[in-house]
Amino acid sequence: MSILNYHHRPWVAFESSNREHRKWFSEFQQSGTWGHCPVRFIIADEQGDLVSMIQRRLIHYYVSRESQPAKKVRAKV
Repeated sequence: MSILNYHHRPWVAFESSNREHRKWFSEFQQSGTWGHCPVRFIIADEQGDLVSMIQRRLIHYYVSRESQPAKKVRAKV
């Protein structure tokens, strides 16, 4: 086994509900590189590329959050 295997970033499946995963993708969108990301994302489904998969998952995440009923806030009297 190569010594490089011990020093590489771990492979992780992207989870849209994970705040850090969303932050790392946002940093990638701004910089255009995964160079500062501490993990490497894997393509869970075999359709398309990594960026397209993440975008689809984020769309689903944010749309599902919008469609949930708003929490009622009680005003203190």
